Amino acid sequence: MSKELLLVAETVANEKLMSQDVIFDALEQALAMATKRLNNMDWDVRVSIDRKSGEYKTFRSWLVVADDAEIVNPEAEIHLKEALFEHKDIEVGNVLEEEMPSIEFGRIAAQTAKNVIMQKIREAERDKMVEEFKERVGDLITTTVKRVTRDNIILDLGDNAEGIMPRTEILPREIYKVGDRVRCYLKEVFKDQRGAHILLSRACPEMLVELLRLEVPEIAEEVIEVKRAVRDPGQRAKIAVKTNDGRIDPVGACVGMRGSRIQAVTNELGGERIDVVVYDDNPVQFVINALAPAEVVSIVMDEEGHSMDVAINEGQLSLAIGKGGQNVRLASQLTGWRLNVMAEAEAEAKTEAELNTQREILISELGIDEEAANLLINEGFASLEEIAYVPVNELISLGAFDEEVVMELRDRAKNALLARALEGIGSGTEQPAADLLALDGMTQELAEQLARQGITNAELLAEQAIDDLIDIPGMTEELAGKIIMAARAPWFS
Repeated sequence: MSKELLLVAETVANEKLMSQDVIFDALEQALAMATKRLNNMDWDVRVSIDRKSGEYKTFRSWLVVADDAEIVNPEAEIHLKEALFEHKDIEVGNVLEEEMPSIEFGRIAAQTAKNVIMQKIREAERDKMVEEFKERVGDLITTTVKRVTRDNIILDLGDNAEGIMPRTEILPREIYKVGDRVRCYLKEVFKDQRGAHILLSRACPEMLVELLRLEVPEIAEEVIEVKRAVRDPGQRAKIAVKTNDGRIDPVGACVGMRGSRIQAVTNELGGERIDVVVYDDNPVQFVINALAPAEVVSIVMDEEGHSMDVAINEGQLSLAIGKGGQNVRLASQLTGWRLNVMAEAEAEAKTEAELNTQREILISELGIDEEAANLLINEGFASLEEIAYVPVNELISLGAFDEEVVMELRDRAKNALLARALEGIGSGTEQPAADLLALDGMTQELAEQLARQGITNAELLAEQAIDDLIDIPGMTEELAGKIIMAARAPWFS
């Protein structure tokens, strides 16, 4: 019987190109399962096969539990006091194991062993396939269509491996038939309860990058670097490139002689139009490049809202926006900024309206004339908050106001903000934010007092000085310093 076990292990291992240890493990599991089935008991059984002689022993084990613990499975658990009769040094949590008679490797054990071994083989093949294709994630793969279902295209990857390309990952208007050759991008490999899955795509931006890498040697050699790529699959794409050698034009290298390189990529992607854009660290210049060939007249950047108002010449507005807003949408995705494209006249009207509003607020709230308001706006002090809380020296450095006037302007700005805050509190719209209430040393009453001053969150509090808070009822210098430093904690972390 021992020779038969050794023969089974050697034969199956050679046939399936697997380690004999995997086969022996399967045989041990099979013998243990057959032992439990033969005795018709829920025992905890372990079988150990000698790898050289083929002889095997069978052991039954019990988990040692505390004397006052409830026995859940009497066939596999034992109280400590009973276990101590067998082994004096045993403790709770140990396993009490005793040898028992082994069953013969007969028909039942052989059939069980066959099932277990086949399962082990499938698991080993699956793990081998997963590891092999994990190393190829990010590569282009040429394969053939094996099956076409309603939701997926099943692709033959060879060696009994299959890839899945969901309908969402194919190009519009592409139709596949069994046997068609397809080039696609290996996007992901993962395992779940149903097995291993190899996910392929033709619609992801990485597919475009890898195709361009094949056609442009400078990219493969890292002379040209691909920074970003976005796609409207099958229709249009934008790719941002940067040269690491000032002598090489990155756009020209990617386009190729008479457009030969980019045309090869376009043909592979079903006629998808590809715009090659020069990457720039300056976000404004990057936006200008991304919207080319439309000529940008002016850009107003809103860093807080992470958006830009882009003014375009009237005759090129439709070119900048693109069909159905496609061009500006892709440019926005490529640059990472929300782009509001508008005609030059519209942008000028919007800017003028905003300036008029800012000017009117400064004139009415600060009691200054139009000339002084224009000076403040031109120097970047366009809001009451900026005038109220910027350092005094910055306003004095304008040269138009002395220290006394600057302090008066700051007081008026603070009073105007306070009036707004009180109006908001009265209407129930201004309430202290959660991050303000959560600060160390903060109370509900104090937070409401701050909110009435227009300080509704921790960020606004962090910008204050002790002198700005000392007039609040119940406030002390020590408390003001404590809550301000608590609000500023994120600055230092």
